[in-house]
Formats: sequence, C-alpha cells, structure tokens
Amino acid sequence: MAIHEWWYLMLKQVAETDWLQWLAVALGVAEVLLAKVNNIWLYPAGIAATVLSVYILLLAGLYAESLLNGYYIVMSIYGWWYWIKKKNLPPVKISTCSRRDWITVAGIIAGSFVILALLLKNFTPSTVPLWDAWVSATAWAGMWLLAKRKIENWILLNVSNAFGVPLLFYKQLPLFAALTVILFVIGVQGYIQWRKIINAEKAALIKI
Repeated sequence: MAIHEWWYLMLKQVAETDWLQWLAVALGVAEVLLAKVNNIWLYPAGIAATVLSVYILLLAGLYAESLLNGYYIVMSIYGWWYWIKKKNLPPVKISTCSRRDWITVAGIIAGSFVILALLLKNFTPSTVPLWDAWVSATAWAGMWLLAKRKIENWILLNVSNAFGVPLLFYKQLPLFAALTVILFVIGVQGYIQWRKIINAEKAALIKI
C-alpha cells in the first residue's frame, strides 16, 4: 500500500472514530503520562480507560480482546492497592527487578503466550495468533512490573509497543499504530525519568 493510501486510511479512521473511543484513548495516554511522573492517579485513569475499552470492544464483537482488557483492570486495581496498602508507610518506591522478579516475568510471558496463542489459533479467526499473543504477553508482564513499581516495566511495555506498531499497520489500523508510536516515545521518557529518580535516591543514601 502506497503512503498516500495509508494517509487516506488514517484520515478515514479519524473521521469515523466516535467520542467514546477518543475518550478511551485519551484516558489511556493520560495513564502512561501519569506513570511517567510516578503519579498514583495513573490507576484511576487506567481503570476508566480499560472499562471503556471493554465496552467498546464488546460492541464491536471482539470478545477475546475484551477479556484481555479485563486483565488490565485487575492489574490496575492491584497496583493501586499495592501502592497505598499501608497509609502509615511511605509510598512504594521505584526499584529494579530482582532475580525472582525476572523469573516471574518469564513465567508470565511464557504462560500467557502459549495460552493466548492456542486460544487465538483454535477459537478465533485470527490470522496472526502468534504475533498477537506475543504483543499481549509482553504487555501483561509489563503491567505486572508497573504494579510493582519496577523500572523494567517500561522495557517490557515498549517491547509490546515495538511489535504492536507493525501488527496494527498490517491490520490496516494506521491511526492506532501512530498512537502506539506515541506511547513508545512516552515509554522511553518514562524509563529515563524513573532512572533519574532511582539514581537521586541512591546519591542521597551515599551522602548519608
């Protein structure tokens, strides 16, 4: 498909997108921006975005995608609770993954990839079950790390974004591919910002 055809398709999608979908996208972007600055309001924004996404996907008949978004709601609620579970303690600090965390991440990716690939291949008309499963599996692992306030969440989420962009173009969804590129850039910035926070805290401890 030529560049002008991609551009026409994107403009057509923008014209056909209703306000509810734009609200869901706006809340999703707000969630990532809030996560970038380590703001707890990322969870309410994320929950609202995913609830709207589940509703929109159900209306579109994309039941498997609705189920996957249900996972994001659960992880957002868990992350919110984990962050403020004890009022008398300081907020959960940003940290790096331990060996145990990486084992859990590997388990999430491997387990969810196999399950999703089998479900997509055997129970849906998906033409890209492995590709789709990989994008979702890495995003699931990234969401778990985000809930645990681990800086590596940005790496996993951007792995998902990197594979998601060409997948969306392949499915002739250039508008959503462009939005995913924006999320990728925000993810890079988020990693840099969180790294600065970790380094500042380490420097403060050394001075003490």
